[in-house]
Amino acid sequence: MQKPILNTINSPEDLRQISEKKLPQLAQELRKFIIKIVATKAGHLGASLGVVELTIALHYVFNTPHDQLIWDVGHQAYGHKILTGRRDEFHTNRQLGGLSGFPKRSESIYDTFGVGHASTSISAALGMAIASKLKGDYKKQHIAVIGDASIAGGMAFEALNHAGVSDANLLVILNDNAIGIDPSVGALKQYFTNVKKGMQKDDNMIEALNFNYFGPVDGHDIHQVILELNRLKSIKGPKFLHVVTTKGKGLKQAETDQVKYHAPGLFNAKTGALIKKTSLSQPPKYQDVFGYTLVELAKANKNIVGITPAMPTGSSLKYMMQAIPERAFDVGIAEQHAVTLAAGMATQGLTPFCAIYSTFLQRAYDQIIHDVALQKLPVIFCLDRAGLVGEDGATHHGVFDISYLRCIPNLIIFAPRNEIELRNIMYTAQLGLDVPIAIRYPRGQGVTLNWKQPFSNIEIGKAIQLKKGKKLAVLSMGTVSKQVSEAILNLEVSHYDMRFVKPLDNTLLHTIFKNYQTIITVEDHVIKGGFGSAILEFASANLYKNEIKLLGIPDRFIEHGIVKELYNQVGIDAENIARFIKTHL
Repeated sequence: MQKPILNTINSPEDLRQISEKKLPQLAQELRKFIIKIVATKAGHLGASLGVVELTIALHYVFNTPHDQLIWDVGHQAYGHKILTGRRDEFHTNRQLGGLSGFPKRSESIYDTFGVGHASTSISAALGMAIASKLKGDYKKQHIAVIGDASIAGGMAFEALNHAGVSDANLLVILNDNAIGIDPSVGALKQYFTNVKKGMQKDDNMIEALNFNYFGPVDGHDIHQVILELNRLKSIKGPKFLHVVTTKGKGLKQAETDQVKYHAPGLFNAKTGALIKKTSLSQPPKYQDVFGYTLVELAKANKNIVGITPAMPTGSSLKYMMQAIPERAFDVGIAEQHAVTLAAGMATQGLTPFCAIYSTFLQRAYDQIIHDVALQKLPVIFCLDRAGLVGEDGATHHGVFDISYLRCIPNLIIFAPRNEIELRNIMYTAQLGLDVPIAIRYPRGQGVTLNWKQPFSNIEIGKAIQLKKGKKLAVLSMGTVSKQVSEAILNLEVSHYDMRFVKPLDNTLLHTIFKNYQTIITVEDHVIKGGFGSAILEFASANLYKNEIKLLGIPDRFIEHGIVKELYNQVGIDAENIARFIKTHL
């Protein structure tokens, strides 16, 4: 029986003491360890299983952390974390107070650059390589590991373009598994597929960018990978190694259903079978309400088109891609392109629904202003994962969108409190608006079982009263109204769902300010520049002297944990809201 290896490795220094012939055994142990933990704790599975050999080889060949290793996005970095002193803590991954699900500089010296969003690794590694050169260190290695989906992002190409005219000591490793979260798309994906098949004999586009190109090599042949990495260490300037891997390697189901096993939730570590949460009827996820409603509307309105940047499954645009494929577009990891593509379609009379996670829409800010709002093009932005998203943490919380959108002229901002409101605002928007609209809704399940009800038009800028009280008024935005309703169940206070943060319902606000001395705003968003700030601006502009209190996310980045824990942490769960209200009665 072979003696276990993984439990003896507390750092890459320990790893480098092992004979190379024992590394395949280590790879097997590392895979089993990742599967065992993720099966019971959840997390990103397939990406990390696919790079086990590559991860071991990188730390075996390079002198990390002196040599600097950057993982693009970071979904695939679980093995990296385990080998760099975090094995015994790995069971806390993505849990409140535990390890982050992504590389994070404050967590480990081996995490040389914080990641979470795609296509950043080459730019960061190039910056480090140039810095080393300026300091006179010509031996330090700088390695960016990037997937075939991420390398298609515009920022990655900008970095390749710059690196190609530098003499920086940079190694770009393409982890080519033909999939991100969903299958990779576009001409670049086809190009790399042709390279793997030996069909792309001439005109190597990577070499045309002044990189030394090597590969493709089998990313699961650890000895071959080590041989290539050792050879590349002595080559100066920008280098590119094409490594072919299988996402989910080592778990049959994860290899077969790579989309589902990207982040499968809980599953049986031995069989790979998913563990069903419940057999009881549950409200749908907001993303599915969006997806099914879009298909319903698109069947009746031939001008509707759907666009998403590499998130057809996460946004549920997949339903339209299945039902009406000629009018639904996955543009890859290209948020800027997605927004301006939608703008171009809108100029021709189409009605584009652009489905983008709130945190990823940040990457297309200029396009929202310059290409959409400035021209009053009626693009319908559907901001999935708005608010605190949970275990993915600070890189993925969608808590800035109201602030960065509210200052843009010619833009409507709406937050539905439930699934029916989401359906109705989608219906209203496709009837025709003079300006673009942003609809923000959260990750996860809704609150309504009987959600598929007949459509009704929503009056733009119209808020509604949910409860009549005497003492004070609580104003909420979006789905956090549920927490407010629970908090005030036995309290004599009024509750208003403002729905629109832009335009505000000024008529109703005047009534509220004249009838209630104390007003409390609640939002699943940063306080600074958010919905509460809009109410303060209204009060200031109209010279109201009421007491106004703001509840929301404080001026700091919120880490990972389940949403319920995070709501409690920032004080917008029902119990904390009730306690706060009682202090002002």
